[in-house]
Amino acid sequence: MDIAALVTHYGYAAVFFGVLLEGETVLMLAGYAAHRGYLDFAAVTGVAMAGAIAGDQFFFWLGHRHGQTLLRRRPSLRAKVSRALDLVRRHPAAVILVMRFMWGLRIALPVAVGLSNVARWRFFWLNLVSAALWAPLVGGIGYLSGAFLSTYLGVLHRVEHWVMLGLAVALLAFRGFLHLRRS
Repeated sequence: MDIAALVTHYGYAAVFFGVLLEGETVLMLAGYAAHRGYLDFAAVTGVAMAGAIAGDQFFFWLGHRHGQTLLRRRPSLRAKVSRALDLVRRHPAAVILVMRFMWGLRIALPVAVGLSNVARWRFFWLNLVSAALWAPLVGGIGYLSGAFLSTYLGVLHRVEHWVMLGLAVALLAFRGFLHLRRS
């Protein structure tokens, strides 16, 4: 089985499970696959919404039912949840609507909302709206990136050796800077 067949066969499942925890990278790749014709963009968006909602609802439930126990068992999560809880207490609806775009707090935010006094149904509806905005936006970035790459791939092919040389020089300069900084 080649890569295209694997993406076509397992792509939607990968999107669903990929967005349960992280999401952006998987969803952008799925948007690119939709541009290439391996997946349907509307289906990718729907599956991503469902996975994102399911993941956040689970972490909300976990925070609501077992939040204090979870924080005692996972001290590394405690600082993030504490910061997220402070945000949720000040602006609950706004935080729930933008929580998918707040990298670094993706799991901590729904857990914090579960620890707060936000009602389950309110969280569900705000979570639904958030996912409905997030999925087509992030998937669309992947789709448009595919369109951009298809349009300019010929030009990129002619200058790729210069791009690679530039990246190598930039990497060496950055490593040199870090070495001098440590000295």
